[in-house]
Amino acid sequence: MDILLTVSTVAETAVAAADYSRLFDLDLQLLQDAVLTLIAVFSLFLVASYFLFNPAREFLRKRQETIKNDIETAEKNKKEAITTKEEYENKLKDIDKEAQVILSEARKKAVENENRIIANAKEEAARIIERAGVEADLEKKKAVDDMKKEMISIASIMAGKVVSASIDTTVQESLIEETLKEMGDTTWVS
Repeated sequence: MDILLTVSTVAETAVAAADYSRLFDLDLQLLQDAVLTLIAVFSLFLVASYFLFNPAREFLRKRQETIKNDIETAEKNKKEAITTKEEYENKLKDIDKEAQVILSEARKKAVENENRIIANAKEEAARIIERAGVEADLEKKKAVDDMKKEMISIASIMAGKVVSASIDTTVQESLIEETLKEMGDTTWVS
């Protein structure tokens, strides 16, 4: 403090001794205050730059790197999306062809199944017709046999009434057999 007082007294005497012909009226006190203010501002700038500006700069640098990485990733993803889109478009073009192939194969299989089912149905119908023919023949033979039995019983009843007392059973059976032989099998079939 003593130094400042001495400096200020020296400055006052120098100012008093000087004449007032100065342009800006700069005195020593004003210069000292300006220098001290500059030193204080510079020291505040250094402190602020260390505690405030450097972290802010570091934050901005990291943010720039993040944005740069995001942009690069976005561009990479865009390129991948374009290639994937092209692949899918090519696949979509191929899908139409594959669908046509699948449909034609399905049609072929359907025709084959249809032909197989029709062939099976025809075979089944032929078996049914054959079975019906066999059954009709059996029914016909059965009807002929029933008719023969009926005719035999009618003939025996008639013969029994005609010759009731004089002919015995052996003669009666021989007469029936002869009659049947004379008539033949063709009579019964038609």
